[in-house]
This record gives sequence, structure tokens and C-alpha cells, in this order.
Amino acid sequence: MDIFGNSTNLKGDKSKRQLRTKDELDFSYADTINEGLTKIEEKDIPGYLYFFKISIAMLFIILMGKLFYLQIVFGTANEKLAEGNRIRPRVIEASRGEIYDSNGVWLARNKPDYSLSIYPSDLPKKTADREDMLKKISETTGVGYNDLKKSIQEKGNYFLDSVVIKEHLSHDEALLMEEKIAGFPAISISLSSSREYVRLPGIGHILGYTGMVSENDIKSNKNYLLSDKVGKTGVEKSHEIELRGTHGVEQIEVDSAGNILRVLVKEGNINPISGNNLTLYIDRELQNKTSEALLAGMANARTMTKNEINSGVVIVMDVRNGGILSMVSLPDYDNNLFSTKISDTDYNNLVNNKTEPLFDRAIKGTYPPGSIVKIIMATAGLAEGTIAKNTSFDTPPNITIGDYIFPDWKDHGNTNVVRAIAESNNVFFYSVGGGFDKIKGIGIDKTKKWWELFGLGSPTGIDLPSESSGLLPDPDWKQRVIKEPWYIGDTYHVSIGQGDLLVTPLQMVRATAAIANGGKLLRPQLVKKITDSNGVVIKENSVDIQREGFASPEVIETVQQGMRMAVTAGSARALQELPVSSAGKTGTAQFLNNQKTHAWFEAYAPYENPQIAVVVLIEGGGGGNETALPVAKEILNYYFSR
Repeated sequence: MDIFGNSTNLKGDKSKRQLRTKDELDFSYADTINEGLTKIEEKDIPGYLYFFKISIAMLFIILMGKLFYLQIVFGTANEKLAEGNRIRPRVIEASRGEIYDSNGVWLARNKPDYSLSIYPSDLPKKTADREDMLKKISETTGVGYNDLKKSIQEKGNYFLDSVVIKEHLSHDEALLMEEKIAGFPAISISLSSSREYVRLPGIGHILGYTGMVSENDIKSNKNYLLSDKVGKTGVEKSHEIELRGTHGVEQIEVDSAGNILRVLVKEGNINPISGNNLTLYIDRELQNKTSEALLAGMANARTMTKNEINSGVVIVMDVRNGGILSMVSLPDYDNNLFSTKISDTDYNNLVNNKTEPLFDRAIKGTYPPGSIVKIIMATAGLAEGTIAKNTSFDTPPNITIGDYIFPDWKDHGNTNVVRAIAESNNVFFYSVGGGFDKIKGIGIDKTKKWWELFGLGSPTGIDLPSESSGLLPDPDWKQRVIKEPWYIGDTYHVSIGQGDLLVTPLQMVRATAAIANGGKLLRPQLVKKITDSNGVVIKENSVDIQREGFASPEVIETVQQGMRMAVTAGSARALQELPVSSAGKTGTAQFLNNQKTHAWFEAYAPYENPQIAVVVLIEGGGGGNETALPVAKEILNYYFSR
């Protein structure tokens, strides 16, 4: 039986089966269908049509409700969602503030810097497609596939911000790369800026440098972006808040390939605000002259001592306001190496160099001060009443206590405090600290008190990070650290700047300035004023007096007279050749089990109306009057001859 209900002989005559023409078949189908419809019409049409009409009506209602929901109720929101597929916020980098010397000459400024960036969220979502795209990008840009993949994985495949994959492109390289990546989704050339520093000896330690933001930076400041550069050392770090601007945001329209179509004018756009500029007390020309004088002094010390001498410090401070006019720590480094990504070779050369060029000896180096500490001991003895200005006694060439000898460099004979400063009399200051003959001595506790009054043992507060405190030894410290009691010999040693007493060069220039200005302990300052990008002064730093009145004018004047006598008739007579009057104090500090000596010299000028103080240190430089004093003399001569 076929599908029409007719009995068919499958094995019948072939010719009869072929007589069924197409028309006959069509007619047969039609008859059968009509017959079926007739039966439906007769029996089921009313219920079927009712159900069909109800279904169509419900479907129409649902469709209209959905359209109302999408277009009316959530029309604005959906418009924004659709817009998000083609609108992207782009950060407009704010210019970092620039840094100038006291005469308005630039020390740090910005220069254009091009980078190749990728937007992970714009890459294909399917793993195979994404990896295929990354391979094409790698081949086109020259960025290693593994490096490219790692950079994205660190941020996540759906990270919305850009990730820098190749930085510090030159202008020509950026133009060429822009042609290569045309049509690629997710990647673009971005323009930012990098830091350029003047190449000036010692300036690297002062200014520091910037670098890419770290996780710790972001934890401390939630406003940082992953692409930001922040101050890592020096003034760049300590004044990050002032130098850093506020980034802007603009809305850009991109096509499916990530190409920028236009910048949209929208209410959400924010203009960037440039960082503020800093003007330092540093004098660029003086800084250069200071380094030349120090290099010459180190060369002279090598000749005189026959030792390898590579390290030294000079600081010039305005005694009236605490401004640091020059500060050189040698050896130094070129901070421009860090303004772009420093090479492994350059970095290893810096960190593995035995002379430690990255180490700022001016604020971090701690040394026995030797005889330059005697200006503090003289002040202490006078203020405590152990000695008076006219106190005079015979000072032999040494003091013997038991089996121990505490020597002087000569027999000074009958001496008072002014002459003791001028001639750097050890026995006199042994007596001031620990007592001798009829001089009782102030003892270690009062000695330490006066060290602290002059700012030793704690950071000076200069606007630089990581300043050292030095070390002020006393009986408790010795028992705790060395496990030994304190002896009178320990007091003798520290009274002339030896033993375990350690200071920084910055602490000693501040102490010298305190004597010069009549007893005001000032906070050293590098930044003189802060201005906005239009040159409007936001803040002008004032004198920061940390302590004053701790010694009477008569006491300070007596110490000044001793330092003046060192120039007129004592160990600093070479300064008589200067165009202005001056006062000074030499120092020679033993170290390395007394095998070598550091050369120190401190001075201020003019004597009658002091303006600047100078401290010089040459590590292992021998006698202070022989190698450190000539450096100070050259600097003072330059400063007052201009």
C-alpha cells in the first residue's frame, strides 16, 4: 500500500508503474490533502483557531512589553551600555613639575616619551583567537610573544586600562610603529613624558630620579595609575606631592579595531593639572665649582697620602636661613640613566662598584668628626661652667692614666679656650670632657646633652629621604652593644671627636652655622619656593629655627673668637688670603684602627657678618689642614669674588 492508501504490487509490471505521471501524482496529493482539510474543518477548526489567535496576541503583547522595557524604561542605560562598546576613557597625563636652581636655571625638566601600549580587554575573547592575535602583534611590533603574554596575564585578560609593552620609543620609531600597527585592535602609540636632568656633579644625589609606580606606591596612594611614574629618591621623592600633577580624562570614540575616530566633547572630560615647580637654594654654578674643588682636593690627598682616595663631601649652607647652596657627594652618578629603563649593564656597574656611587655621603655617611667637634665641646664647657673664657692651665703633650696614654700632637703649654680651638689642643678638650688636674670636666652625660642640643644623633630634617642619625655613644649604649663598662678613656676619646662618636657632614655644617649665626640651630632646606605652572608663587619657605637660646651670646662669641684665631694665628692660616674675613676649624679623625685618617674642615664667612658655612670631608684624606682646608678656601674665594 502506498502513502495514498492504494495497494501496490512492488513486483508488478514496470511499465504500469511508470504510467503514473506527474499530473496524476499531483492530483492524487491534492485530493488527499483536501480530504484531510475537509475533515478538520468539519471537526476541529473553532478550537484550533481560538488557540492560535490567543497565542499570537500573547506573543504580540510580550514583544511590545519588551520593546517598551528596553527603549523607554532602560533606554538611557542601554544607550550608555551600547556606547561603552565604542567609547573609551583615555587618561591625559599631567606634566610633572620642573626643578630650577636659585637663579631660575633648569635642573630637571620633561621631554616627550613614546610608548607602545595594549588594551587587554579589546583582544578577542576566545583563547585561540586571542593567542593568534598576540602572535601577529608580536611579529609586527618585535615584542616577544612570551613577554607580551606575561604583561597581559599580570593584569588580566579583561583589564580595561592600557599596559605598556614597549617604552621609550624615539619620535621616528613611534611614527614607524604607528604605520605597522594600523588596523590592529587593542594596541596604540601613547605619548607621555620622561625626566631629563642636568649633568652636574653631585646633583643626582640631590634630585634623585623617577620610576614606574610600585605596588607599595599604589597602596599608599589610591590615585596612582599603573602607568604612572613617581619619585624614587632625592627631591623627586620627598616632594612627590608638589611635583605630581593631576591627570585629566577625555572620552574617545574607537572603531572595532581600536582606532581612534574622534575625541568626544562630554561633561565627563577632565582637563589635566600640571604639577608645581620647585626652585631650590642650589646654585648651579657654585655646585659645579664645589665639585671641581673637591676633585682637586681628592687628587691632592692621593698624592700626599699615597692612598687610593675616591670619596669626599662638600656642603655649603646659608647660615641665615638654612638654605643648601651646594652639596656634593663623590663619587656620584648620572640620574639620567634612570629616566629611561636602565640597562642591566649600567645598573650592575652602579650597584657593584666598590666606591658606592649611589650612596649619598652628605646625609647618609657617618664618620668620626675628629677635632671639628671641639666647637661643640667648647660651647658645652663654657655653658656648664667647667671653664670660663679666661680659664687657663698648662696642657702637657699627653695625659697618662694607668697604662693608657692620651696624646696631643704637640706641647701647647699654658692655654685658654680661644687658643685651644685655634690650635686644636687635644689635652685641653680631654679636660673639658673628662677632667684633668684642676678641671673637673662635664662628664659623658652632659657631653651627650650638648651633642643633642647641636643636633647630633638625629636627622637634621632636610627635605631628602633616608637621612642617617649618626651615633652618640654613652655608658648604656656601650654596655648594651659592646658588653663593656664605660671608662674615663672613652670620655676622653669622644671629647676630641674620636671613639664611637659618629656624625654626618650635614649635621656638622648645621652645627657650624649655629655658631656663625649666634646660636640658632636651623633646619637645612633644599627647596626655596614652590610655584605653579604659570609662575605664581604658592609657597615661599621661611627660616625654620629648630632651637635657639641654648647657649648665651657670650659663650657663642667666645667660640667664634677661637675659630677666628684659627685663621689669624692657628691651624687655618691659609684662609687669610681670602677677599673676606673668615673663621674655621680643622679636623683629622682616625679610623680603621687608627691606620688612616679622614680630613675635615669647617668654616664660615664673613666673620663679622656671616653668610655661609662650609664643611669639607675627604675620606682617608690625611690631615684636615693639608687636604680639606684648601678645598674650602677655593670655594670661599669663588663665592665672595663673584
